[in-house]
Amino acid sequence: MTTDIDVANWMKDQLDNLGRLYQEQAVYSILKLFGKTFVYQNDNGNLAISKGVLKEFRKLTEGNAIWERSEKAWRKLYQNEKYKGRQTE
Repeated sequence: MTTDIDVANWMKDQLDNLGRLYQEQAVYSILKLFGKTFVYQNDNGNLAISKGVLKEFRKLTEGNAIWERSEKAWRKLYQNEKYKGRQTE
């Protein structure tokens, strides 16, 4: 049985391979690969990644990746970039 941790590990693998993981691409890939258990429809009517998956993903990537709000994507820290929190504009 697939768990939140399994999906979060898939997300981390994608981030590691690509250097950047766009939320929209990730949510549709998760739906296709793992099923609707791991996504939900948010208040704006858009598909979103479940909170449980995001919690596990954060644990796996804390200090090594950040959320770029303007890009709606997670990215790995650049070389010599210092971690200053989970989110950047």
